[in-house]
Amino acid sequence: MYPPLDLRQLACFVAAAESGTMTAAGERLRLSQSAVSLAVRALERRLGAQLLVRRSARQLLLTPAGARLLPAARELLAHADEVQRAGRAGPSGAIAGPLTVGCFRTIAPLLLPGLLQSFDALHPAVELDFLEGPVPELEAAMRDGRCDLAIADALAVSDEMERDSLFATHAYALFAADDPLAARTEIAVAELAERELILFDLPPSRELLLRILTDAGIEPRIRHRTSSHELVRGLVGRGLGYALLVSRPAHDLTHEGLPLAAVPLAGPVPEHEFALCWPRGARLTRQAAAFAEHCRAHVRAQGPELLR
Repeated sequence: MYPPLDLRQLACFVAAAESGTMTAAGERLRLSQSAVSLAVRALERRLGAQLLVRRSARQLLLTPAGARLLPAARELLAHADEVQRAGRAGPSGAIAGPLTVGCFRTIAPLLLPGLLQSFDALHPAVELDFLEGPVPELEAAMRDGRCDLAIADALAVSDEMERDSLFATHAYALFAADDPLAARTEIAVAELAERELILFDLPPSRELLLRILTDAGIEPRIRHRTSSHELVRGLVGRGLGYALLVSRPAHDLTHEGLPLAAVPLAGPVPEHEFALCWPRGARLTRQAAAFAEHCRAHVRAQGPELLR
């Protein structure tokens, strides 16, 4: 049987790996530089492996063994903190502790505010924060411990992540309110063949939206492309082209106040799936598991109105 790990040594190792120097790690932990160095060396002796190498007087680098240990060390320290908080919670068993939630950039403005507000009302002792960005950045944040779980575009999530499907949306065509097609109740994709496209140029949405056109035998006539969802809407509002999008704000106005018209696409179109994800094999903390359940309940309550 292996001897139990010293949590203080693990904390010093994690702080040194993340801070880059023993001095910075000491400042973070309110310990002396020598105390951090001694703790890391003691952990290396216990494990029989070198975890950090000094590249220069000012920089530490992880060895392969250190890189393998770091995610597990972060997880173990988080769980130890969770155990302490649960012990202090008393009979109520209130969920407490830090929680950082990630969200895919496009849907974050539509989904996160309501989720954060309602979760905070249920679990006020949770120290809730969020990150928003593209899926690769969210995955990196989850791997290095800056984020506990994320709501992400399932098309872009790697096999390193567990996935729990939340909801799916369907693409629609967006026109300026005075466009001749704006009054239609639905439109066939083939009718867009001669139209100029304002492309929402953010993967993986870009690939899905272009596939809708190419599957219909259409060579897209791209007039402008942008990774900004609101700029796409603004350009369409000015009559510079149409757009295909999957998420839809509660109002059909641009930032300038110009009216827009969202028209469903006729016939079967690919679904755009969004899912909760977290590193494969990782154990969710109590607060992360509570947020996941809250997300599922929120989706069930919203039903078809979720993201319009």
